[in-house]
Amino acid sequence: MFKVTPGTGEARLRSLVSKDRSYKPMAKSAGAQRESGGVVVPEAAQKGVVRRKGPDFGHVGGGGKRKGMAGTTRPNHPRGREPADNVRGLQRRLYVAAKVSPERRFHALYDRIWRGDVLQEAWRRVRSNRGAAGVDRETLADVEGYGVEPMLRDLQDALRAGEYHPPPVRRRDIPKPDGGVRPLGIPTVRDRVAQQAAKLVLEPIFEADFLPSSYGYRPKRSATQALECIRRTFIDGCAWVLELDIRKYFDSIDRERLMGYVEQRVSDRRVLKLVRKWLDAGDGGRRAPRDGHGDAPGRRDLAAASQHLPARP
Repeated sequence: MFKVTPGTGEARLRSLVSKDRSYKPMAKSAGAQRESGGVVVPEAAQKGVVRRKGPDFGHVGGGGKRKGMAGTTRPNHPRGREPADNVRGLQRRLYVAAKVSPERRFHALYDRIWRGDVLQEAWRRVRSNRGAAGVDRETLADVEGYGVEPMLRDLQDALRAGEYHPPPVRRRDIPKPDGGVRPLGIPTVRDRVAQQAAKLVLEPIFEADFLPSSYGYRPKRSATQALECIRRTFIDGCAWVLELDIRKYFDSIDRERLMGYVEQRVSDRRVLKLVRKWLDAGDGGRRAPRDGHGDAPGRRDLAAASQHLPARP
């Protein structure tokens, strides 16, 4: 669906954001803003926007235990670095390596996904995101009841041995404001931790390829920042807005094309196999068991990222 709207200055901006009453011009710090949906702002709109040299993977945080996940809270670094610092450092190294070598394909990533500190940070994020139980009906509270450490150790052992197999995702249809439903797949808690661990490792690599004008589904970027960029562009004299939407994007995405984009940067066959397992679990959520209850966590990061990935020849 395409919509082209003429307008000038602040009047056009007010019309643009009328649907989002919560919009306010950006404050000095955007650290508290959540990750956004799929928003892309033309590169011409970037004039005057202050950018950092690289992405801020500041979501990594909080305390934690050492890499081996033994029952100790001592820092695993001789200088006192916590696991969260180790994960942030790993992400930064991957980002820099991908940025300086745009054609590089990473071949040794799988063992980083099941690292103890990465799984610890993945659990912290899954716990923070809340979300309902999957097909096994196991909730976050259930996991905390019998022990997070045993769950993480079992998951680590399964990943390391190549014996991890995700069950089908639980299906829930979410009513849409304009009618119809949006199908969402709800993985189990254990699967969400594994997916989040993979995201921690893969996200910095693809962040290096994203254009500055892309705001959707990226760490420390939001729709509010995109609107602020548009507001500044109107002040500079731009008077046209192009609004478009891809109908049922997540339901109709070409999985082979998506994996082709992933393979442009990732050659580790174990990682590629892992991603395919998640896509096959319930056919990407479209053939999963139906259910009318629960809430779905963010499971579509990989598919969402494909909106911005540039195709390579």
